[in-house]
Amino acid sequence: MRSRTNGFRFIAAGAVCAVVSGVVQAEQVGCVTTEWKLVGANHRVCVESFPDPKVPGVTCHVSQARTGGVSGSLGLAEDPSQFALACRQTGPISLPEKLPKEATVFSGDTSVLFKETRVVRMWDEANRTLVYLAISRKLIDGAPANSISTVPVMPWGGR
Repeated sequence: MRSRTNGFRFIAAGAVCAVVSGVVQAEQVGCVTTEWKLVGANHRVCVESFPDPKVPGVTCHVSQARTGGVSGSLGLAEDPSQFALACRQTGPISLPEKLPKEATVFSGDTSVLFKETRVVRMWDEANRTLVYLAISRKLIDGAPANSISTVPVMPWGGR
């Protein structure tokens, strides 16, 4: 029984590594204070940028509300499911030969347990458009908060 449990853990760890390997880390652009707190960090809205890891020439920006106060300073607060997404062509786009119909390109935790903001890239082949969908997810029942941005695949600078 013990070896079966260890085998399951190994498979689960491999699956997590496979999923995470295609997801990029965002770079913080900046934050704006939305409410000053006497004790602990202020409530803020932060903007992060990330390139699409499989489609060179596309950069996305996501803004997210960040909870301050003592719990926010300690990393224990649950950030609200409030975000916006904008993706743009920032260089020549070169699509990979086998672009999956759907893939997660960004994931960021918004609480200590079970909540994240995820950005999924979809390929609308009929309109030659990359569709980026940001969603807030909870492990148990999923949240309906979402934002969408599209990037038509077009020539860049005469190319």
